[in-house]
Amino acid sequence: MKNRTMAGSIGAEIRQRILDGHYPAGSQLRQDGLAAEFGASRIPVREALFQLEAEGLVRIHPHRGAMVAPLSPAEAAEALELRGALEPRLLALSAPRLTADDFARADTLLDEYAAALRAGATARWGALNTDLHLLLYSRAERPRALGLVGSLLAECDRYTRLQLSTDGAELERADREHREIVRLCRNGHVSAACALLVDHIAHVAAALMAFLGDGPGSTKSARIV
Repeated sequence: MKNRTMAGSIGAEIRQRILDGHYPAGSQLRQDGLAAEFGASRIPVREALFQLEAEGLVRIHPHRGAMVAPLSPAEAAEALELRGALEPRLLALSAPRLTADDFARADTLLDEYAAALRAGATARWGALNTDLHLLLYSRAERPRALGLVGSLLAECDRYTRLQLSTDGAELERADREHREIVRLCRNGHVSAACALLVDHIAHVAAALMAFLGDGPGSTKSARIV
């Protein structure tokens, strides 16, 4: 249990460093060095890296060890396609069961997101986005699907954070759409909330592919390291 708890803490720190760009795509993640830095054995470090591999943030190669996964427009598109299929379904199941406390928490997250937007706190955007989405789906009683969506949100965070940090209009649009989805759910307009969520994810996908240069006629490489 101790190793499992330590692995979770180590994984959270490595994840944050990847999302913040402290560990760029393609960076080697040496187990010995990480174990020494965190004052741990290699066992929890290895467990943490396996979990990050499951989230799509790390690649583990038999002879080269672990490295930060490259940025791939194709993988980002697939992750967003899966989100578009899963999240509206989870919202449809969850929204009618959301409580007053859930909506109060959603309002808090929206306020924190707006504050982070004003402050340009890029490190907070992805975490708050993930927390809000998972909160809205939390009453669906579909733990496996919710876990998968959590992993997809973590994977997408690397890409969307790069995009949003260069486009304030997209940040404001995301804020508006999040608020409207919450408002619709609170007022019992679940179908409309789900429809807006579909559009929200589709727009993120289109904007991200344009940013990564993976649209029609693009000359950028399909893998950005």
